[in-house]
Amino acid sequence: MKKFNLKAFLPSLISILLGMLIGVIVLFIANPDNAMEGMLRLFKGPFNSGFLKGMGNMFYYATPILMTGLSVGFAFQTGLFNIGASGQFIMGAFVAIYIAVKWTFIPGPLLWIVAMLGAAVAGALWALPAGLFKAWRNVNEVITSIMMNYIGMYMVNYLIRAGGIYDSLRNQTVKPSVTIPTFGLDKLFPNSFANGGIVIAIVFAIIIHIILNRTTFGYEIKAVGLNRHASRYAGINEKRNITYSMLISGALSGMAGGLTFLASTGRHITVNNVLAAEGFNGIAVALLGLSKPIGIVFSSLFISYINLGGQAMQPIGYVPEIVDMMIAIILYISALSVLFQQLLNRRKRPKTPAAAAQEEVIVNE
Repeated sequence: MKKFNLKAFLPSLISILLGMLIGVIVLFIANPDNAMEGMLRLFKGPFNSGFLKGMGNMFYYATPILMTGLSVGFAFQTGLFNIGASGQFIMGAFVAIYIAVKWTFIPGPLLWIVAMLGAAVAGALWALPAGLFKAWRNVNEVITSIMMNYIGMYMVNYLIRAGGIYDSLRNQTVKPSVTIPTFGLDKLFPNSFANGGIVIAIVFAIIIHIILNRTTFGYEIKAVGLNRHASRYAGINEKRNITYSMLISGALSGMAGGLTFLASTGRHITVNNVLAAEGFNGIAVALLGLSKPIGIVFSSLFISYINLGGQAMQPIGYVPEIVDMMIAIILYISALSVLFQQLLNRRKRPKTPAAAAQEEVIVNE
């Protein structure tokens, strides 16, 4: 059994500490009078509202970004940058709500499951064009997925108006009977937004971990990500694996939308001309978690933690953008620390006889 490798996550841990330190300095510069109280509220995070309630809220806000983080991280394993998680998220959300509101012929206990499956299919289909173009025509998936983001957003805006699932006067949302079960978390974390979504998200993190590390398909996915041409030479169908990777990645983002809007918190889908933030936050979660499912679980909890801390700072005069800036600093430092680690590993790596002979020839010349 593989041991937990702390060194692999050390760059992220160092980045978090440095990012938090820089954030505290900004607090003192922005509002010196309330800096100490602001710092205290930031570090208390969700626990400003009590321990159990805070824990429940942290799990609730971590759920969608955990799923989109898994989506982006899974695509990373194949060497793909799925920046289209926002479009896949909102398409999955719309289909989940549409099924929950319109498909009343399905029994109540099964309806939320069907709605979640519909969300996964919608997200997968919305990611499919980017995968097909990348696999068969080598079109950059960043370009196609960005375009699909905006197409998805405006299409959902149109469908909301035309599909009759949203009434601006009554704020129509899904019925309580078709929301995701709480699995007892509402009793464990009273007065919070906690629901069963976090349980489902963690289960999927475990499934993705097993797929990537214990299956032939996971081995092929990572092989294509390391070197597409070498994997083809080894007999791996890289086009098929790229397509499957984007399908699975899109399905995870679509399910994130379903988990968000089928939660028992009264949140309803609206006409919105801004891309879903959960998709872009998932990129930050995946980068901080080094695209590993277990790391993504902890990074999503951390980002949820400091976001709730940022919300607690607003009543004393701090703007929420301070937390966004801290997350950006953490990601920059994390990227640089990984680069430094790779450079150090190259320096420590022993030279092969051929490399040493080539270096000697260059020096002699």
